[in-house]
Amino acid sequence: MTIRDLLSETWLALSGNRLRTGLTMLGIVIGIGSVITLTGVGQGATASVTDSISSLGSNLLIVSPGASRRAGPVSAGAGSATTLTPDDATALEKQLTDISGLAAELSSRYQITNKGENTNTTVTGTEANYPEIRNVELAEGAFFTETQVKTAAKVAVIGPDTRDTLFGEGVGAIGQSIKINKIEFKVIGVTASKGGTGASSSDDIVYIPLTTAQRQLAGKSTLSSVSIAAASADAVELVQQQITDILLVRHNITDETAADFSVTNQADIQSSLSEVSGTLTTLLGAIAGISLLVGGIGIMNMMLTSVTERTREIGLRKAIGATSRDIANQFLFESVVVTFVGGVVGLLLGWGVAVLVTKLGIVTATVTTSSVVLAVGVSAVVGIVFGYYPARRAAQLKPIEALKYE
Repeated sequence: MTIRDLLSETWLALSGNRLRTGLTMLGIVIGIGSVITLTGVGQGATASVTDSISSLGSNLLIVSPGASRRAGPVSAGAGSATTLTPDDATALEKQLTDISGLAAELSSRYQITNKGENTNTTVTGTEANYPEIRNVELAEGAFFTETQVKTAAKVAVIGPDTRDTLFGEGVGAIGQSIKINKIEFKVIGVTASKGGTGASSSDDIVYIPLTTAQRQLAGKSTLSSVSIAAASADAVELVQQQITDILLVRHNITDETAADFSVTNQADIQSSLSEVSGTLTTLLGAIAGISLLVGGIGIMNMMLTSVTERTREIGLRKAIGATSRDIANQFLFESVVVTFVGGVVGLLLGWGVAVLVTKLGIVTATVTTSSVVLAVGVSAVVGIVFGYYPARRAAQLKPIEALKYE
């Protein structure tokens, strides 16, 4: 049987019952579309995590109070742990070598209001050099100065999302007042957008002087974290070890595993969060794969029905010289065509949905070349796997018995 004959016979067989072929193909379309969309969401989340970590600042290390831990948003504070003090930050700044800057932080969530509008967001008390260390840019206005930190000035720099919530989208906030925990602050700056969602978004945040946060809001002098910028990428590991050594001595701890603080760098944070995102991608892909399995079962069911309906045809073809291999190839090719075409349609559908949800801002979905190749390849494999048994069954029919079939 030539390729031309194979294509002709396949077209006649599939177009002969278009409704059944279309409904069977729909299972593959949904399966592949789901795989493309959901893996795209997972890969988009991984890319977003990587971009967010990179945007924090180069060669960044975070010192947090409490037992050592590797996962969790770096801006989430340290819960109720109070083992990190301003004296620790001062000692680190004096004793560390190969660093370009250090900024102490005290973060917590507070209710923020402005003329009837309100939001609950993270308020970070920090120092004047925070923007250089954490790569924070100002869209308008300015960050607070060392003098304002020393005098515990009631000034605030807000993120663009916080501004939009309190004042309205694009409305100028410089010079206006907001109330944090019922205490009035003057807005002196608005940060440039970095993107991100959830509690760790750097666009929905308020920065105030560290001393103001300690005296006016928290009523305590302990710190949530200390951000330290190493002088170079090569110096990160050295600085991380120096931080550990200095704090162990200051806290009178001899066993490093019993440390009441943790030191993480960007590689640690990115590795932990990327691992979580990778697991999420795999889980989403597996869930979508179930629908693809169901679609494959539908292919097998259609092909078995087709074998039964075309039993006399198979007997006739064998009687005039068709081999068992020709029959098997015919039915297997039909199965592959259905799944392949369904896979291509599902790919386009999944890609379209991924683009749509990204443009609507629902979630960022990234469709990669590898996922496209995998989806199309899987659809062909499904056709072969689930079409093999019906094709084999058709090939094994005996001509005489097939011709007698009613």
